[in-house]
Amino acid sequence: MIIAILLAFFLKTFVFATSIVEGDSMYPTLQDDQRVVFNKFIYIFSQPKRGDIIIIKRPIKNYVKRVIGLPGEVIEMRNHQLYVNNKKVNEHYVSKDAINHTGNFGPIKIPKDSYFVMGDNRAISKDSRNGLGFIDEKDIIGKSEFIIYPFDEWSSTK
Repeated sequence: MIIAILLAFFLKTFVFATSIVEGDSMYPTLQDDQRVVFNKFIYIFSQPKRGDIIIIKRPIKNYVKRVIGLPGEVIEMRNHQLYVNNKKVNEHYVSKDAINHTGNFGPIKIPKDSYFVMGDNRAISKDSRNGLGFIDEKDIIGKSEFIIYPFDEWSSTK
């Protein structure tokens, strides 16, 4: 019994944790009140990639957002199309409607050790464009892996 408790404590502290999605900024990928399991261990040995859904630690609350731009890149949104380093990027993870609600911005150079994030529901998302700013690598506490609640919606996050 003690080994099971210690193992559970170790896994929760260093490997996996849960977070509750608040609001509709990641809709339809994630919805308000869903509970996700995130991997705290993955970014010890690798870096976030474009398209990853990450958990961002902030003093008042954590945020769940998608990585759009990586350190040192220049990103720009023009005519509903994302450009990274002047090359078009296909955002297969975002609906056409959400892309059409993404206003023009940039070009923006992302600082070293920082990331640019946005919610999938671009029209209402608080993200790097309008309040969160660039995300320091040290503030990324994990990658979303699974939706575990509600139980009938259990699936991996994409």
